[in-house]
Amino acid sequence: MAPYEADDDTNEGMRDGRRRAARYVVPVAVLGVAAATIGLVPAFAGSGDPDLPDITAQQLIEKIAASDVERLSGTMKISTDLGLPDLGGLGGALGGAAGGAGSGSSADPSSKLMELASGTHTLRVAADGEERQKLSLLDDAAEYSVIRNGDEVWAYDSASNEAYHVKDSAAGSGRKAPEEKPEDVPATPQDLAEEALKAVDDTTSVTVDGTMRVAGRDAYKLLIEPKGSGSTVGTISVAVDSRTGLPLKFTLTPASGGAAVVDAGFTKVDFTRPAASTFDFTPPKGAKVTQGDEPASEGRTGGPGGKDRAERALPDAGAHPGEEFEGLKVIGKGWTSIARIEGEGGEGLPSEKSGGGDAGRFLDSLGDHVSGKFGSGTVFSTRLVNALITDDGTVYAGAVTKEALVKAADAAE
Repeated sequence: MAPYEADDDTNEGMRDGRRRAARYVVPVAVLGVAAATIGLVPAFAGSGDPDLPDITAQQLIEKIAASDVERLSGTMKISTDLGLPDLGGLGGALGGAAGGAGSGSSADPSSKLMELASGTHTLRVAADGEERQKLSLLDDAAEYSVIRNGDEVWAYDSASNEAYHVKDSAAGSGRKAPEEKPEDVPATPQDLAEEALKAVDDTTSVTVDGTMRVAGRDAYKLLIEPKGSGSTVGTISVAVDSRTGLPLKFTLTPASGGAAVVDAGFTKVDFTRPAASTFDFTPPKGAKVTQGDEPASEGRTGGPGGKDRAERALPDAGAHPGEEFEGLKVIGKGWTSIARIEGEGGEGLPSEKSGGGDAGRFLDSLGDHVSGKFGSGTVFSTRLVNALITDDGTVYAGAVTKEALVKAADAAE
């Protein structure tokens, strides 16, 4: 299959990207099991859909892997509906906790980008290679942006007139970033497609489901489905640009049906080089500037082609799942795998029954009490991920049903 050729005169500097294709997006294991796990039925255009050459699922995955898009600009829309309860201001606090201690700045990306985990958002993205990237989160009367320009990383929140600045000495130096750096928040269809393709194994069916138009471009639809029962994931659909191999749209529908849990896609995309001024930033007059610690590439915006993106997409051959978390064990495999984390101190969450008072009653209202051979506990549910916390503090979590969690807890006893 021929490599991507740019729409206009954008070939300059892109040949190096082809050499990165082998480590770009798709884990090596995907291609190794492709013949056994991927449906080889070619795509045929339906009525009103673009008429594209026939392609098999295996060929389409290889096309994604060979994609070497380094430069683009565009607008995306992302909607996330996990079915979480409205916790008011607590949601922001949880986002900050998820990103670590944080800097206290409203412009700190570690907490701000967690807003993508719920609701509908419009994003503007731009990329010109690995060292110049920009992602902007657009609201009605405000804009939040993360900009990388060489070794300078800026984030700016116009609503609060606060800026966050870090200098990344690893940029352009060839030095590998420290292992402890936090993962970026998946924000683009490509980020999300990478995470989905990591799960492709013999528990997965992958087929091509026709063609479609996305952001004015012809695309194939790659359909990813768990083969067995027990997973909360129904289907994952990835629209792949027929010319560049870049994922343009990602939709995850839960097994329970209804609206998509995640729906992210370009509404406009241009593969020409963005203007250099796109990546310039100077804090506005009067802005509060917080200087952060060296991020070692933490500030990457998730644009196409970044080295950190490719390294995340490939499995670490020397790592063992869960070794970074003491007490973590993975039960099962594929879509029905469950993480089991041993409780510390033999105490679970407070509940009204255990004398937890108002806090216990609040937590009881968010979860469902369950019992079995393991004892008893509480299941906290979303439309995608469920977690069982037993009364002794052990946690079972995964994209599986409540019944699967209870069964795993019983089997562990």
